[in-house]
Amino acid sequence: MGSLGSHFQSSPRGPEEAVERQCAGNRHSCECRKRKRSSHCECDSEPEDEDSQLDTPRRKKLKSTSKYIYQTLFLNGENSDIQIRALGQEWNLHKIYLCQSGYFSSMFSGSWKESNMMVIELEIPDQNIDTEALQVVFGSLYRDDVLIKPSRVVNILAAACMLQLDGLIQQCGETMKENVNVKTVCSYYNSATMYGLDSVMKKCLEWLLNNLMTHQNVDLMKELGAEMMEQLIQSSDLFVMQVEMDVYTAMKKWMFLQLNPSWDGPIKQLLLDADAWLCERRSEAGEEEPFLNTDDGMPFVPVFRHIRLQYIINDLASARMLERDNILPPEWLSTVYKQQWFAMLRTEHDNDNGPQEANKDEFELNSMRCGRKLTKDGDDKARLRLASFDNSGKVVCSRSTGYQLVTLEKDQEYVVMNLDSRLLSFPLCVCCNFLYTSPSSERRGDTPEPENSARSVS
Repeated sequence: MGSLGSHFQSSPRGPEEAVERQCAGNRHSCECRKRKRSSHCECDSEPEDEDSQLDTPRRKKLKSTSKYIYQTLFLNGENSDIQIRALGQEWNLHKIYLCQSGYFSSMFSGSWKESNMMVIELEIPDQNIDTEALQVVFGSLYRDDVLIKPSRVVNILAAACMLQLDGLIQQCGETMKENVNVKTVCSYYNSATMYGLDSVMKKCLEWLLNNLMTHQNVDLMKELGAEMMEQLIQSSDLFVMQVEMDVYTAMKKWMFLQLNPSWDGPIKQLLLDADAWLCERRSEAGEEEPFLNTDDGMPFVPVFRHIRLQYIINDLASARMLERDNILPPEWLSTVYKQQWFAMLRTEHDNDNGPQEANKDEFELNSMRCGRKLTKDGDDKARLRLASFDNSGKVVCSRSTGYQLVTLEKDQEYVVMNLDSRLLSFPLCVCCNFLYTSPSSERRGDTPEPENSARSVS
């Protein structure tokens, strides 16, 4: 984004001087008229309170001048000294303004053939750039404020990156972060990856981790590719509503949509149709080959690998569903059963030979993710039953001293998280991660105390 003052300073006899002569009226004597004043500008001696300056005649005059410059020099092309052609359209512009762009600054200052050309043909290598985006980007060089619509931000970002306009790139990033939602998250993430906006990528990933399971959406599942889904499913920060079996169910629906992108129906019908499709496929194939071992299923192997099966197979109904679907290779389940058996033996050994501490990596990769939704304030009976391990293990929400997440082990309570009820809004989603480890020496012989973490999203 350009700086108005640099135009006035750099070329006292340029196109903006003609505008100055037409804009009659009193003006501050300082020659610095940049939108962001430099540290040596004499204007810095004025009061720094912006609110006190908002309605000053000088500010009104500068705003009026900026609008006039945009209309006269950019839209009307008066006193143009260069023409830019791209995508079948022409812009009559001014070198002094174009030099705010790193792209044009290098072009005009070097020994390029374009340095002295009056007409420049721009090659546009990026399909995200269209004439509307170029109009906005070129116009940003002539005005203080640029309005970026969320629906157009990707196109404007592409053009700003090509022309190396750092200020406009930053503004596009802020616009994207403020407008991440179910309709924009995938396109914003892909664009942020392409144009190197790490903060936007982080924001989109955070949104997906918090909302993928709690607010499932057909269009979103169609957009999510295997690489992104793998990244989400393996994360311990994935907000799992209910239990790990729900992650498997969501992956089954996602896989069905990836293979049947023309499917169009309500989210409530999706699982039924996915199950019917799997059943029909098994009947037609006439064989017991697990789906992930087939050619169609191979691309989904990396994603399903990250489902934490150890927290599914301990529930009989869930284990039977895995067997019925016949999606996963049987050796996957056999491996998990063996791992749990050896883990149990190791735990018995550790009870006799001292404690075993879990490290951070083990917690990230193997902790159990489970959650619950509190629909209204005062819903203090909500419970998360940890049936996979111990029927006495639960998480409850208590209002005895504000909201607390408490684990119950036999008759002993352990506080996991304290929540200030004054800062909460409902419905409130609470997700906890648990990893069972060997008991410490002081608790040897008692029920093992799980390491845990908890998060909430309101």
